[in-house]
Amino acid sequence: MAAGSCPHDGFQWDGLPEGYIDTLAQTNTYVTGHNPDKAILLIHDLLSWTFPNLCLLADYYAREANATVFVPEFIREKGLPFQNQIGGSGQAVDPKMIHPCKIYEARILEFAKLLRARFRKLGAVGFCFGGWAVFRLGSKTNRPPLVDCITAGHPSSLTKKDIDEIGVPVQILSPEFDLSYTDELKTYSLETVPKLGVPFEYQHFAGVEHACFIRADPEIPGEWEAGERGKAAAVSWLRRFLDE
Repeated sequence: MAAGSCPHDGFQWDGLPEGYIDTLAQTNTYVTGHNPDKAILLIHDLLSWTFPNLCLLADYYAREANATVFVPEFIREKGLPFQNQIGGSGQAVDPKMIHPCKIYEARILEFAKLLRARFRKLGAVGFCFGGWAVFRLGSKTNRPPLVDCITAGHPSSLTKKDIDEIGVPVQILSPEFDLSYTDELKTYSLETVPKLGVPFEYQHFAGVEHACFIRADPEIPGEWEAGERGKAAAVSWLRRFLDE
């Protein structure tokens, strides 16, 4: 897969993805890294699994967390053009207006079960739609647990019930401006998760908006720095629980 092969508009990072395309559980999947013991399931946002930035981010996780990283195609429709991911104030269109996320949950859970059977350790990272998805993967309703830890970046479609049910170590990467992960949900997360008995880390990213971690556009003030800090934070969290 070559950078630029994806039709989306918007800022794309330099570099070519290092991985390859495979089919797992009848799902097209970008795979990168070679660790037979540790894996990371990276779940895309509405820009789709083929957005080059996401593939490059997967390569970074594979190198820095020393893991095999999988980026499956969970939403099979063509991803949104990048400008459609952004509202008039620079904030995200709420994916609940576009996709009923629950229709994808069974496929996401089954894919995680496949990886859980193959790898001793499994972490999950998701952005926007993927942020909701990793909360479902980390739910205490899954017995045995499907993943060892999660990182959610600017999650969308998240409910208070999803937050209540988290049962694994959870990291939230939260831009200051976000119509999807609202101030109410941010406050609820900060008040609720510390009472659930799981390791919890919340990182606030001042001055940036929804999609900053996937876009990380140096032309937008503070966004490149947020992207750099966000990916380093995710790797630190993943290594903490996958290296045990």
